[in-house]
Amino acid sequence: MTLDDFYTEWNNDSDMMLVHTSGSTGKPKPMMVEKCKMEASATITCDFLNLKEGDTALLCMPLDYIAGKMVVVRSIVRKLKLINVKPSGHPLSGMTEAPVFAAMIPMQVFNSLQVPEEKEILMRIKHLIIGGGAIDDKMERELRDFPNAVWSTYGMTETLSHIALRRLNGNEASCWYTPFESVDVSVNEDGCLVIDAPKVSDSRIITNDIAEIGKDGRHFRILGRKDNVIDSGGIKIQIEEVEALLKKYLTVPYVITKKSDHKFGEVVAILVESDDIEKIKKLCEDNMPKYWQPKIYISVKEIPRTQTGKTARRLAAEIAENNTTG
Repeated sequence: MTLDDFYTEWNNDSDMMLVHTSGSTGKPKPMMVEKCKMEASATITCDFLNLKEGDTALLCMPLDYIAGKMVVVRSIVRKLKLINVKPSGHPLSGMTEAPVFAAMIPMQVFNSLQVPEEKEILMRIKHLIIGGGAIDDKMERELRDFPNAVWSTYGMTETLSHIALRRLNGNEASCWYTPFESVDVSVNEDGCLVIDAPKVSDSRIITNDIAEIGKDGRHFRILGRKDNVIDSGGIKIQIEEVEALLKKYLTVPYVITKKSDHKFGEVVAILVESDDIEKIKKLCEDNMPKYWQPKIYISVKEIPRTQTGKTARRLAAEIAENNTTG
């Protein structure tokens, strides 16, 4: 979808707009959402960040997905000046002036940090929000001393972009997300986050994210996904916890997934962008609890990812399930 296509659809007679889910845990799905609720979501974000008419906003993500669409809606609602660049891994390449506001995915931020000229622009963005994937500890450390506000977002297509933000830098840096004032959160009997956001959704949203609610009943942090649990011989293993541990030791891209096993039910598998499987195996054996160590090691050319840069976990699991070499 081009920007002109978006404006045409936005200005037609329909009260609804077509969006697609990201496809990180399955195939991308089409969804029809209300334009008035998109406007409400945009207003909430603009108010939270104190964006003003005439501020510049960078559009650097595909317009097929909610994150890109919401950048445009925010520009419409708050009369921001839109800077439209082709979605790429280096959205700041060639720029000389930093936008006031930018929404980026972790991969774009990572790439920008590697190029001095792009990093300088990144540091000058007044309000930078990062969503669409996990932000690792190393990136957080690199962003911690940025002079302007940097936020991690929490949300999904169903919440019309984010419903909570977590500060990554400065004195307000935290591992806890702060929901917007109009949003309430809780956890259900499975420990999954439940979102009550009446301005953007008519019904409560039950997520697959296992969460912890703070003592104040408002702030929350995400521990992992319900569907990212490996049940191996009766031991529940959270994929995100295994990946977080390996970040300290692996410098090549990897993803933890699972494979069916006749003895244990499921076993831990790892896809890794390396041909030196023996080295990877030794690193895992030396630094991981025994029951977390992969039983299956698979060398891949590239870790499967969605169009929005997230790990395509369903595809990763299919690769592991179909693997016969181990």
